[in-house]
Amino acid sequence: MLLEKINSPEQLKQLTPGQLPQLAKEIRQFLVDNLFFTGGHLGANLGVVELTIALHYLFDSPRDKIIWDVGHQAYVHKILTGRADRFNTLRKYKGLCGFPKRAESEHDVWETGHSSTSLSAAMGMATARDMAGDDYKVIAVIGDGAMTGGMAYEALNHIGHEQKDIMVILNDNEMSIEPNVGAMYNYLGKLRTHKHYHKVKEEVETLLKRIPAIGGKVAKSVERLKDSIKYLLVSGVIFEELGFTYLGPVDGHHIDDVMSSLKQGAQIKGPVLIHVVTKKGKGYKPAEEAADNLHSVGATKVESGALQRAPKGPNYKNVFADTLIQLAERDPRIVAITPAMLGGSGLIKFVERFPDRCFDVGIAEQHATTLAAGIATQGQKPVLAIYSTFLQRGYDQVIHDIARQNLNVFLAIDRAGLVGADGETHQGVFDIAFLRCLPNMTVMMPKDENEFRHMIYTALQYDGGPIAVRYPRGEGMGVPMDEPLRTIPIGQSEMLHEGQDVTLLAFGPMVSLALKAAHALQKEGIHARVINARFAKPLDADMLLQQANDDMPIVTIEEGVTAGGFGSAVLEFYAQHHIYHMAVQTMGVPDYFVEHGSVRELREEVGLTVENIAAKARKMALKRRRRA
Repeated sequence: MLLEKINSPEQLKQLTPGQLPQLAKEIRQFLVDNLFFTGGHLGANLGVVELTIALHYLFDSPRDKIIWDVGHQAYVHKILTGRADRFNTLRKYKGLCGFPKRAESEHDVWETGHSSTSLSAAMGMATARDMAGDDYKVIAVIGDGAMTGGMAYEALNHIGHEQKDIMVILNDNEMSIEPNVGAMYNYLGKLRTHKHYHKVKEEVETLLKRIPAIGGKVAKSVERLKDSIKYLLVSGVIFEELGFTYLGPVDGHHIDDVMSSLKQGAQIKGPVLIHVVTKKGKGYKPAEEAADNLHSVGATKVESGALQRAPKGPNYKNVFADTLIQLAERDPRIVAITPAMLGGSGLIKFVERFPDRCFDVGIAEQHATTLAAGIATQGQKPVLAIYSTFLQRGYDQVIHDIARQNLNVFLAIDRAGLVGADGETHQGVFDIAFLRCLPNMTVMMPKDENEFRHMIYTALQYDGGPIAVRYPRGEGMGVPMDEPLRTIPIGQSEMLHEGQDVTLLAFGPMVSLALKAAHALQKEGIHARVINARFAKPLDADMLLQQANDDMPIVTIEEGVTAGGFGSAVLEFYAQHHIYHMAVQTMGVPDYFVEHGSVRELREEVGLTVENIAAKARKMALKRRRRA
């Protein structure tokens, strides 16, 4: 086994080029053997095996900087840089991160989990390199999906303008930017990497400039002729116009072709873009045939792909989609928008039913947010289905274009709270804090999937401005969902359990933990009041004033950051009302980035457990009794 001998790029370089295809085959089998038991991103990594091998074979990491956009396709990079022996810990608590991690390896020079950042990072590193008078290579690997993000084009524009020595590898795993024209296309690619290429290009441009200026229709015809000649000679012209030398397309699974293109690109001065065509799921038939190329897998069986564990309740994203379809049947104004997450947000069923009322705008969160705002100005009911951490990328648009204009946009915020194995970049713990500070904004979260249905209905009935419903990743509680949809009064909480010793004021899924804690305390003779807050903004003022009148100590519980979160809102409320005798303790996510692990493990780490809730409530209740 060749793979067993590779613990570093230096050991990889000791192989002969003829041994690399065998290594690629072994790596693919290694990925399949491991990922169906740890979970993780399978398809994208199967697609970049040859490319990753070639990069580490030809370049000198970590001196040469290899930057992975998004980072979910960096597993092969991890394997080749000494982490294969820890792959059984991938995405597990305290184990290998599913994305590049600077603290994990010197070869991980840039941390990513979100899209379209690699080119800006590459420009930053190349700028620092040139300022220091160094000469290492800077290489950014970006997928065609990430190229839908506007930030990538901002960086391309800057790199091309500055003419920095940067290599951009466009990993095209869906379809070519331009159709493959066979031998002529390959010939032009070879011509462009030839040492005389720049001279040929200059001579062609000089020749075109000699065509005299002529007035009228003839002049327009000559200009069109000039453009036609230019587009004929310059493959990948959009990148050429931005100042890049374009190479490709290259078969990303033919390792000799990939290495040849990388060598040629490394010899060219200035920015180079190498267009590499790959196939997600390459080498594993179920992945090659899957509609999403098995982009991500959980704990499944390799043979069948069947889940090893049956879900407890319906998935929140499916509840969202089913309820939205039900309401869209009644209301033709409802429009769904998502930034490249049709499947992830459950909207595939919606787009099949309403193809003219559903828009996937690609990885373009800013555009998606302002698009929703524009639609709302014309009286329609836009629903922006977006992950919590992806909404961060459109935050200025939420402020400037939605909240400031007080537009009726429904923000359906998926993956709110701790999401588990995807780790720091995907933990949806900041949105309560960054949304509740905005004027005109309403923020709510359901305790279970049935209440979620009613909140979706409420949001689409609401005409008072922007409204956000945040909901967790994964399964619901398995509660009945057969009652008719109804409107939840804005800002109204729900009493779930009576008590006179302490109040557990919980938001979202934390309600179930609060109820369990209350039942545990009751066995000790401590009677806890449990309230489902429902709203982080506006708060239920009458309920909070009643707690003050009853002199009830409060424990607020949220799966979000405590800094500026729901608990902070409660503290602010009492301060603003000059109520200073209230004892309020907040429970939530502390002031650090939470890494990866199961949701259960992460809740234990941050203290969001039944035992910790009960302990805090017990202490406050006993203190109140002693004071009384």
